[in-house]
Amino acid sequence: MSRSTWVPGRDPRAVRHLPPPPRTDGAGFSGRGVVVVGGGIAGLTAAVGLAERGVPVTIVEQCDTLGGRVRSWPINLSGSDSRDGGPRGGGETATMSRGFHAFFRQYYNLRALLRRGDPGLERLMSIDDYPLRLADGPTDSFASIPRTPPLSIAAFVAQSPSFPVSALRHVDIGAALGLLDVTFPATYSEYDGVSAADVLDRLRFPDQARHLALEVFARSFFADPREFSGGELVAMFHTYFTGSAEGLLFDVPRSSYDEALWAPLGRYLYGLGVTTLTGRAVTALDELGELGELGDGIRVTLDDGQSIEADAVVLATDRAPLQQLVAGAGWLGGDEWRSRVAALRIAPPFIVWRLWLDRPPAPGAPPFLGTSGFGPLDNVSFLEQMEEGARDWAQHTGGSVVELHAYAAPSDFDESTMRVELLSQLHRVHPELARATVVHDEWIAAEDCPLAGTDPWADRPGVVTSDARVVLAGDGIRCEHPVALMERAATTGWLAANSLLTERGLPGHDVWTVPLKGRGQGVAHAARRALDALPTRP
Repeated sequence: MSRSTWVPGRDPRAVRHLPPPPRTDGAGFSGRGVVVVGGGIAGLTAAVGLAERGVPVTIVEQCDTLGGRVRSWPINLSGSDSRDGGPRGGGETATMSRGFHAFFRQYYNLRALLRRGDPGLERLMSIDDYPLRLADGPTDSFASIPRTPPLSIAAFVAQSPSFPVSALRHVDIGAALGLLDVTFPATYSEYDGVSAADVLDRLRFPDQARHLALEVFARSFFADPREFSGGELVAMFHTYFTGSAEGLLFDVPRSSYDEALWAPLGRYLYGLGVTTLTGRAVTALDELGELGELGDGIRVTLDDGQSIEADAVVLATDRAPLQQLVAGAGWLGGDEWRSRVAALRIAPPFIVWRLWLDRPPAPGAPPFLGTSGFGPLDNVSFLEQMEEGARDWAQHTGGSVVELHAYAAPSDFDESTMRVELLSQLHRVHPELARATVVHDEWIAAEDCPLAGTDPWADRPGVVTSDARVVLAGDGIRCEHPVALMERAATTGWLAANSLLTERGLPGHDVWTVPLKGRGQGVAHAARRALDALPTRP
């Protein structure tokens, strides 16, 4: 198939974004190359983008394994939970991670990264459905929903028990059609100061639909809908449902994240000559020269006192380390930009609790279930239906490996109380597990995800900084495209590499996204005109 007709998925309207043309007067890179701070999705993507153009790259990652918040690590099932993310002595070997992630078909740029280590994406498997269940209410399914809008929208409303016909007359049709009338990046700014909860209030959707079809999306950002950006919520509707023909179903790795994703990619990077330093943290950034010109370079200091001289740096860290490095580099950026970086917020804590049980769930239990109204419980997944290691353990023990997630937990939550509540809610969802014995458990409570709040979208730091030697990447970095979560991390990683490459006279890489405009713009405008023409009711 020719390049002009090739698309990265099934949606023919996917948009190809070309990199900027290389500067004809670009100075190129010296032998110092680039230091990528952070070995998560954003950092790995930037490293690939640079190394494939012949740039020397060193990745510095503070954890012992690659993958960032999508990493995994070895554990031993010795009967007591490990809180430090490291292996323990004794017992049977298994793996642990920071929780289940969904690899949607719309994640074009993440998939482009993964193909470097797995060209056919054979290490991913599809999930047939992921139902959403409301406590004491209906369960929605996406298995039989067509992929292509507007058929997908019509079919979901027609089939969903969360959208009873009697309740639809209360919906604000104009506000609902506004979800189809989007243009990115302008739509992000149009919702400045508006929370996801505000968007849901304006729609006046039925309560059941609000909880299942809408609020679940907001909480997938680890945020309370009252604190989460309305623009981000609308972008998610567009990306996953109203604007893309890739559908709502997704893939998951067949084995642990390290085995399926990052070890193969690490081998690919090694073949490109990339140096990877794990278990190391960057503590300071300093200019090598006084003028801050491209040729001066940057000194990157590590926590063991070692320093690395680099032509440029990609900061692909979590939000707190980014703020610490920027605060310590007084030469980087102006006062206003530095203040905005310092003011960035962290999302509330999230909890991942993985339980190795001595019995399986009832036949037909879905591998992943989103929940609403079950106290702090946001979803339940059975890893033996997805990961080979968990499947092997379940088969030879007759048990199961269940993972519970709780997003946007109170900052002062009590762990003992939270464990009791999560287990109680699991038994509401799966009463057949009420008498199960917990053979082993792993508990993670973390507070390091970026919050996409209601602050002005344009004030968030983007990929490019005022210093051409320093770029940013990550899921908390502003991006003009309708991307989110892992896909935003990968997209900003490619864009960071492109910025450094083209500034120095080298070609960049294409990125792909879902359409930038809503598919139903014409319908939305026509419906609005018709609504405006109706006489005002008393």
